[in-house]
Amino acid sequence: MNRSSPADKLQSFHGIYTVAPQMFELFERMRRVARSRANVLVRGETGAGKELVAHALHRLSKRAEGPFRSLNCAMLTPELLASRLFGHVRGAFTGAVKDRRGLFQLAHTGTIFLDEIAEMPLELQARLLRVLQEQAFTPVGGTEEITVDVRVFSATHQALREAVAARRFREDLMYRVRVVPLFLPPLCQRDGDVEALSWHFIRMFNDDGYRVIERIDSVAMDALLSYRWPGNVRELRNAIEHAFAVGDGASLTIDELPPELRGERPPQPRAAVSSTLGDMERQRILAALQVTGGRKGEAAKRLGMNRSTLWRKLREYRITS
Repeated sequence: MNRSSPADKLQSFHGIYTVAPQMFELFERMRRVARSRANVLVRGETGAGKELVAHALHRLSKRAEGPFRSLNCAMLTPELLASRLFGHVRGAFTGAVKDRRGLFQLAHTGTIFLDEIAEMPLELQARLLRVLQEQAFTPVGGTEEITVDVRVFSATHQALREAVAARRFREDLMYRVRVVPLFLPPLCQRDGDVEALSWHFIRMFNDDGYRVIERIDSVAMDALLSYRWPGNVRELRNAIEHAFAVGDGASLTIDELPPELRGERPPQPRAAVSSTLGDMERQRILAALQVTGGRKGEAAKRLGMNRSTLWRKLREYRITS
């Protein structure tokens, strides 16, 4: 790898790495928001780093010395979710052999982060609303009220107003959790981040020692830059790890990237396999021609075939100049 790489320009904001001006604007807003007591709702796509934003807000706030607790509201049954949030007393349900403190009690004087809050069951939303209004709750199966001092950050990948319209989310709770909404840009809208973070992850996996990548083939880089990245930073990291695992040598090539980045479709029935493979090859040829500016000799070299084979495939796939 060259001594200088795009990863050198990355800046870390409480563990969030970026070179994108869109993210620097978000960081400045986060600094201001963190000073207050207001509850914050982080909107962003899956894998974009919503929990990292919540962690950063906590560290920037006056509660930084207090505990930070997090929970994904989509991962548990309503009964288990209630127990995790509010705790339970012994005998509250089968298996409750002793008292257990919930996250709200554990996060006293600190912050609690509720990921995918739009997935919270309606029967629990009223209990959450009371905590936000009165900073008090009763454990599952208990009678004694517990008072806490907790700031709530939450996150969702969907619009809460749409959930309210569909009667899946309480309107009064929406106004409580989204006092300040923060919008986390998707990776594909962060200028320069795909390339810089790709090199950041390459450096990280290079340290494992089983393979050292020094360059990214231009066709592979084009694929990285043109991909939509629905899984955002998490998906990019996985794509680079995939390349390390399946490839070899100092150059990361297009063939080492996951199928979706190469334009391949999901597995097809056997009758459609030959057609699918042809589509894949056609897309590879088009990508190579685009990179080489239509110079067929250079494109053939990139594709690992001789010129006559390339000319035959151009006719076969009806690719014209």
